[in-house]
Amino acid sequence: MCDSPHDHGDHGHHHGPDLVENARPEDFRVVISGKGGVGKTSVAALLARMLARQSWRVLALDADPQMNLPYALGIPAEQARALLPLSKNADYVEEKTGARPGQGWGLFFRLNPDVDDVVERFGVMAPDAVRLLVMGNTVQPAAGCLCPENALLAAVVNAITLRDNEAILMDTQAGFEHFGRALARGFLHALVITDPSFNGIQAALHAARLARDLDIGAVHLVVNSVRDSRDFDLVMERLEDEGDFPFASRHRLPYDERLRRCEPSVAPLLDDVSSPLMRSLAGLLATLTGEDRVIPETGHNFDPVIRHIAEEWEDRLPCVS
Repeated sequence: MCDSPHDHGDHGHHHGPDLVENARPEDFRVVISGKGGVGKTSVAALLARMLARQSWRVLALDADPQMNLPYALGIPAEQARALLPLSKNADYVEEKTGARPGQGWGLFFRLNPDVDDVVERFGVMAPDAVRLLVMGNTVQPAAGCLCPENALLAAVVNAITLRDNEAILMDTQAGFEHFGRALARGFLHALVITDPSFNGIQAALHAARLARDLDIGAVHLVVNSVRDSRDFDLVMERLEDEGDFPFASRHRLPYDERLRRCEPSVAPLLDDVSSPLMRSLAGLLATLTGEDRVIPETGHNFDPVIRHIAEEWEDRLPCVS
């Protein structure tokens, strides 16, 4: 069984001004990107709930049409299935833009609708008091940016990135549409996630360059599902062969079989703080919140505690041929 005592509810975590010293939630604006199947949603859910347990107010955005983030966060399946994404909420789209989705070309609609009420009206509470907003994506085939639902989503992201006293993470769909339509504009950090595969690395480099073009200040590389040091070394070699990228930091997350066994919810991992995966995620979170130290010339982690964690789990993993 993959049960966890923290699967449901608030659990008494206090959300208020007692945030990590010297860290401001307004600085935590993180968009998560990468090829499909590399673990974007699991990482987003784990980081969101870890932040919440550290007394941050957290808003998680699901911008993936597959809508898996509610399940990963631990929202009960029946409730998760009933969630209506904003892009399919025809009444709200019409209310805010003046046009209903799918009514055809030549529509007149507001490009910058006022959506300051969106979180209060449609945000749902996930375990650990993480607030979730399911955005969805374009529902009109080949509509590009010339449709009211796209205008609404762009306005929602713009409004959300201006919210005070709230840490924000956005889980995105596979591919790069969120960069092409500038939905990621206004985020301060981009987490580019890859696995050790060639296709994953290619997608990560493309996403990193698009994030830089959107003026996202810090682009971080996360190599997920690493089984031993050779996996990580292979990624570094392939990055170098492809011209590399000046990542603000580079992180490796060890493979954990429990993520597969207990999917979709990440809850069972949260209470095992000694696990290699959770300790590596703590190091990643320390970088994103500014609690570690980074060498400017290389962008590599300089925190000796985090370095020790990486070495420790690497020694404990089996050597995989």
